[in-house]
Amino acid sequence: MVSGLKAFFKLEAASGILLIIAAVLALVAANTSLKIYYDQLLSTDVVVAVGSFSINKPLLLWINDGLMALFFLMVGLELKREVLVGELNQLSKIALPGIAAIGGMAVPALVYVLINRHDPYALHGWAIPTATDIAFALGILSLLGSRIPVSLKVFLVSLAIFDDIGAIIIIALFYTANLSIAAIIGAAIGIALLLVMNRQGVVSKSAYIFVGLVVWVSLLKSGVHATLAGVAIALCIPFKGVDGEGKEQHPMHDMEKDLHSPVAFVILPLFAFANAGLSLSGLSINDVFSPVSLGILLGLFVGKQVGVMLFTWLAVKLRIGKLPDDVNWAQLYGVAVMCGIGFTMSLFIGSLAFEQTIENQAMNDRLGILVGSFLSALLGYVWLRYVAKPKVVAEA
Repeated sequence: MVSGLKAFFKLEAASGILLIIAAVLALVAANTSLKIYYDQLLSTDVVVAVGSFSINKPLLLWINDGLMALFFLMVGLELKREVLVGELNQLSKIALPGIAAIGGMAVPALVYVLINRHDPYALHGWAIPTATDIAFALGILSLLGSRIPVSLKVFLVSLAIFDDIGAIIIIALFYTANLSIAAIIGAAIGIALLLVMNRQGVVSKSAYIFVGLVVWVSLLKSGVHATLAGVAIALCIPFKGVDGEGKEQHPMHDMEKDLHSPVAFVILPLFAFANAGLSLSGLSINDVFSPVSLGILLGLFVGKQVGVMLFTWLAVKLRIGKLPDDVNWAQLYGVAVMCGIGFTMSLFIGSLAFEQTIENQAMNDRLGILVGSFLSALLGYVWLRYVAKPKVVAEA
């Protein structure tokens, strides 16, 4: 278990550093002579057709609706694994990070709504500051090395898992377009077939992928965001089973292992590159203080840390949960600040919130996410470097 966690942290930390590089490259591309090529690349139409059936979307939407479905598939597999055999398999383990996550979602949303309460268009973005980017946060923590106890990283990962659950629920309930009943019925039939396959002991990953592709296409046409297909498929993948030769198989673990590196090192950086390209031309300090930008900035930088700390304190005082033995409140505060690194998921929710609103809102959205995430990363790193002491290795 410990070696598995170390491998996970190592992978996520490297992914976080790659995300930073991708975001910087996107900003460079959007603010130099490369901008015309950057925009043309993302707006390039990509068509997949079978007979009279076709899907025609610009490259940006293939990344956001298609590749990110694989990200959500991996998230769903991780959630299921943690519930079955991991850090979320006991109530005592999930109480503290679960309650902290609720605070970390509720308070930032409240901050945003209070600032934008008079603008119905801006209110579409209320969920943007509720997200935490686990890869980015662990990437920053990795720079602190042995100063950070493993239990603190586990707390952050568990909290982020609950954040992902919250994001999935929010997307399903609040960010859907006009619904197609026929397409929804098609997706439901596909999910039902996946469940039957699970109950019948089917362990072939290719079979689940084929039916899962049908579910994804159906949701893409339904108005329900297609990335949710990834979560639905993941919940249907069996934890273990026996193949036709009588050998024990672990399709859920195998699929998660197959996805982790492509998602961490290709899909998420590609998403960051496609969505973080904020043009700074014509921007001024006043744009940071526009209601949308300010709501997201303060939601991430202030709301996250206040929500996580307040709800954690209440949970400890009410004896619903307790801090790990090797973690103190000062260290926890540093992690609470780190939770304000929204980035990937905030950009994703922002793309849903403002896809049908005015362009300026989308620009303000990115500005608030980038500034809020940067401030959270900077303060979190400096704070933890100051309060967390490196481990002293005993001499033999």
